[in-house]
Formats: sequence, structure tokens, C-alpha cells
Amino acid sequence: MRAARLQEFSARERMNDHERAVRSRPDRAAPGDDGRGGRRGTGAKQALALALVVALAFAMAIYLGVRHPYQPSPAPRAGPLRTSVVPLAPEGTVPGGVPAELFERSPAAQFRTGAEGVTLPAARRTAHFSEGQVLSALTVAKDYLVASSLAPDVLRGSTVRPVRMLLDPDQLTQFDRSFVAPAADGRHAATGWLVRFDPAEVTLAVPQVRVQGVLRVEERESGRLEVTSDHTFVYALRPAGDSAGPPRADGASLFSVRRELHFRFDRDDLRMHRAELLFSYVQAGPQACSADAADRLRPVPAGERAADRGPDGTDPYATGRAAVALCGTLAPSAMPSPRDNG
Repeated sequence: MRAARLQEFSARERMNDHERAVRSRPDRAAPGDDGRGGRRGTGAKQALALALVVALAFAMAIYLGVRHPYQPSPAPRAGPLRTSVVPLAPEGTVPGGVPAELFERSPAAQFRTGAEGVTLPAARRTAHFSEGQVLSALTVAKDYLVASSLAPDVLRGSTVRPVRMLLDPDQLTQFDRSFVAPAADGRHAATGWLVRFDPAEVTLAVPQVRVQGVLRVEERESGRLEVTSDHTFVYALRPAGDSAGPPRADGASLFSVRRELHFRFDRDDLRMHRAELLFSYVQAGPQACSADAADRLRPVPAGERAADRGPDGTDPYATGRAAVALCGTLAPSAMPSPRDNG
């Protein structure tokens, strides 16, 4: 009876003005119904459908974000290194002698030895870089100078890896090409990146190199630090043919290399302990102006003269902005003074 769909009016109800003797009963909740005319589980299906719609919308947003043509531009790439390598020709015969005596009679007498000559200035914070980040930039610049100017294997030309490891990856293609096909084109001189000699021609008379110079750091643009180095490196060299026996008293000579380098650092460079090398200006002598110094520096040995001469006297020990030239004359004041026989 409970399941009947029709119900008969009572006697009292039939006394009223009803045309029908029965009435329809409301539906009872059948098994699986929710009691409101709907099936249980419909809400769960709707929730599931809504979740699928949200997931599809989220996936579409990611897809459109990847495909969107107006994405922020990537960080600027490191530019190419600009190089200038200037041979300095001696005015007369290159002085020779024992390395210690040559150093004492030269402007390098008071220079420090090796990496001790590459001193760091006080690190001070800038507008967008902390004191620690400034110190990191100076340290990388020093490491580059030591690796590229003082490491014996680099000077002999047997490796470039210590220098290469300190460069921004965007410059490695240019760096590699400079050693595969060196050229004096302002971009691909191997001697713009580092100092090296031909071991078949000269060798270090003593391993110690005299060094003096300065490092300066400043923030020129937001998010970039620039470090400028200006150092003179003085090497005592002798002809490679003398390396098998004891050096002659007059067999060694001094060779001076002034290097002015400009480094740039962003935060990735500081974090990865590397640098972007912007500009390299090198003066080196005594060399002949006709010497091909793009691949290796080619010193004039003790007791010999350069086959040609350059325009004006140039002193690599002088401070201040160096003048650009294709070749220069090594000023007499930059050479060891004559031996005092008195």
C-alpha cells in the first residue's frame, strides 16, 4: 500500500467540492534516489566534470603561455672581445745579463713577484651589489690575470684550459677560434686573451715574474659590475737553445707586457665564478714591429736589434690611458740601465 501511486480521499474530504475521488501520491525515494527526484552520485559526477574542466583550462593556459609571442626577452648575451696587441720595438741592442741584475737595474726592481703583485682594492658595496659580490668580481678578475699571465703551462703555450674555464660561455666560440686560427683582426688574437711564447724560441730564465698594477671596480649599469685591470708583467727570458745548460751571464733579457683588461659581470657570472672579457689592450716588447704577435709574443733576444722600428717611444711602465697604435718604440727608460762597471 505504501507503494501505491493513487490515494482515495476520505469521507470528510469527499464532502468538499472534489471532482475526483482519488489523488496522486508524491514519489517516494527509490533505492539509488536522493529523495529529491534525483539520483545519488549525480553530485559526484558534476564535481568530477568540473575538475576536468579546470584541469583542461589550466593546461591550455600553460600551453598558450609557452606559445605566446610576447614572452620576456632572454638575458643579453656576452658580446665579442675586442683586442689590440701592440709590439714595442727596441731602439738599440737588447740588454742582456743575469736575471737578478737585470731586474735590479730596471723599473721592475720594486715590483712584487707573481700573484702577490695582483693586489685587490677594498671591496665596497654598490647600488645593486653587496660587498661580497664586489669582492667576488675582483677575485675572478685576479684569477684570470694569474691564469693568463703567470701560469707556466700557459706561458709555454701547452694549455689554455685554466683561462678558458674563467670565461662566460658565450665567448668560448671566439676564444677557441683565436687559437685555431689566430689573426690580428681585433677579434681573434690569441695574445689578446693570454700571454704565451714560442717554446722553440725562448724559455723563462727564472720562474718568478715581476708584477705591478691596479684593479678598479664600478657598477656602470643596473645588474652589471665592471672591473678594469692595468698591470705590467716583466719576464726574464733566454733563448730556448740555452735551456739545456747553465745560462750565460749575458744570456737573459727582460720582456715587458702591459695588459689593460676590461671585465663585466652579471649575477650568473659571479655565481659561476666566471667573467665576460670586453676589451684587451696589450703592449709588449722588445719585439720587432713586423713580428706576428697574434699567435705568440716574439721577444728580441739579448744582444740583438729589431729589424725595424716603430713610430714613437712608448713606456709600458707609465700609468694612465694607453694610446692605441699598430707598433711603438720601447722607451730606453723601460729597459734595464747599463751595468755600472765602476
